[in-house]
Amino acid sequence: MGSLLLRGMIAGLIAGILAFGFAKVFGEPQVDRAIGFEEQVAKAKGEPEEPEIVSRDVQASIGLFTGVAVVGTAMGGLFALAFAFVNGRVTHLSPRTTTVIIAILGFIAIYLVPNLKYPANPPSVGSPDTIGYRTQLYFGMIVFSLAALAIAISAARQFATNLGAWNGAFIGIGIYIVLTSLAGYMLPSINEVPEGFPADLLWKFRVASFGIQTILWAAMGIIFGILLERLSAKPAR
Repeated sequence: MGSLLLRGMIAGLIAGILAFGFAKVFGEPQVDRAIGFEEQVAKAKGEPEEPEIVSRDVQASIGLFTGVAVVGTAMGGLFALAFAFVNGRVTHLSPRTTTVIIAILGFIAIYLVPNLKYPANPPSVGSPDTIGYRTQLYFGMIVFSLAALAIAISAARQFATNLGAWNGAFIGIGIYIVLTSLAGYMLPSINEVPEGFPADLLWKFRVASFGIQTILWAAMGIIFGILLERLSAKPAR
């Protein structure tokens, strides 16, 4: 288990480094534009300039790298634990195929579906007074999505026994879509985009966020699968 966990953390770290490169090139310019818009609005209102606790250069370089690397490593460890639970219990596929499936399902349940309800926003979008409330709603959507995924997988396995694997899979997908749609409908919507905020900036920031998460999950699944195959290929003593 320790060897499995270590390989998962290594895969997550490498995936985090790759995501950092994408974020640096495509994400940071949008953050700079959003901060510039925020400063212009504050200046127009006559508000005093807030002191910069951490310089923007540090935030966009070592700060960004450290944050993404730590998150990637932690996600890699959790990814390894998920593989240990799923492998041999839920699926009997090869390690590489299993890791790719886990990466796809994790990306959908933890990022894509919650992000459809509460998409990522750049600085200056969202009131500071509601940040706690918005965070609770976002993580609540993640919990609903993961619970719906567990229910859908359980139902798919039961239906596959009588109706076949493909029919069971389609039923599971349908159940997941229905449950997450209900959760998204019941949870309140949040729209705090300030007046005059550039629409292209909001779009580019969200596209960059999508790209970062796609690279992180895809690289983690592929690299972890490769490391697992190398581990299984070692001759037994």
